[in-house]
Amino acid sequence: MLHLKAPTDASWLAQVDSNLEEVLIDHAHCEKKAAGTALNLIFHYVEDRELCQEMTEIVNEELEHFHMVLDLLERRGIRFRRLKPSQYGSRLHAHVRKSEPERAVDRLLVAGLIEARSCERFQALAEHVADRELANFYRSLFESEARHHATYTRLAKHFAPEVVVEARLAELYEAEAAIMSEREPLPRMHS
Repeated sequence: MLHLKAPTDASWLAQVDSNLEEVLIDHAHCEKKAAGTALNLIFHYVEDRELCQEMTEIVNEELEHFHMVLDLLERRGIRFRRLKPSQYGSRLHAHVRKSEPERAVDRLLVAGLIEARSCERFQALAEHVADRELANFYRSLFESEARHHATYTRLAKHFAPEVVVEARLAELYEAEAAIMSEREPLPRMHS
């Protein structure tokens, strides 16, 4: 379903094991950024009614997830704070073309790829962590992240024919895999 070219490896799970607090904090930041991305797409593509409706739903859901992670942090006595982000998102966004409608296609596909990677990471966490609350929490997020991935991919087809979108998505999957292969030392959701 996700078609990611590079699965999460054990070294990331080792980062999680030794830096769970930072990964949880970063997760909250990721949810906040995901809401911002969807809101930004509403502002840029306001003439696309379906896109605006779908993005509104994603904004609301991502903000709900943000609050869920904040509540989780609070229950665990972890202070939410700024963290240096991973370079994953900025490196993926560097592949977004500058002119429209290619820019719209790429922005939507990159957002979808980030959701796909989050989905894959949530499944890995649900299967890996011994903490039942965390495992259940990450299992509960899997479906919405997968749905967001599908929504972004479908909406990209508003701006280009399906064959063009699928070809570009294949290119971006390869770029994402290359980014993932260059492991970052920071313990982050997308490191």
